Amino acid sequence: MSGPTLSGSDIVLRPLTIGDAQALFAAHSDPETHRFWSAPAHMSVGETRADIERTLILSNTRMWAITEDGGEALGRVGIFVLREGVGELGIIMRREATGRGLASKAIKLVEGYAFNQLGLHRLMADIDPDNSASLSLFLRAGFQREGLLRNNWKTHLGVRDSVIMGKLKG
Repeated sequence: MSGPTLSGSDIVLRPLTIGDAQALFAAHSDPETHRFWSAPAHMSVGETRADIERTLILSNTRMWAITEDGGEALGRVGIFVLREGVGELGIIMRREATGRGLASKAIKLVEGYAFNQLGLHRLMADIDPDNSASLSLFLRAGFQREGLLRNNWKTHLGVRDSVIMGKLKG
């Protein structure tokens, strides 16, 4: 399910659509960008399209395309409502769109939506311990490292641990 359009300084989060598959294939097909995703890099735009389709039908999910002006998707961000009051954030950016503060701005906008419009009281992120870029991103966004779940995910890299990052409303 897509969320409403959210905007801030030099960023627009618009509802993610199937039509974003071509632009997001750049992120999902990049082995380094996709390394810590739960599955290996996508081999075709069709695979990215299918992934977006699966995500958009989930009733507990809000998904956005990360853009500078409402146009082409430079990444995607989503919130998955795990249970009443608790959501998990996930984000991926195209390599050429990193380093410009868009991911930080996207997290801030989604956080505001989650706490204020969805009424959540807790946000979390589940991050691979070797994903230093994501760990740093969420720390800068005010999330705290809460724990390590050993052997939590079976991915294309093998069985992996999870660093759990959390942020509370207020």
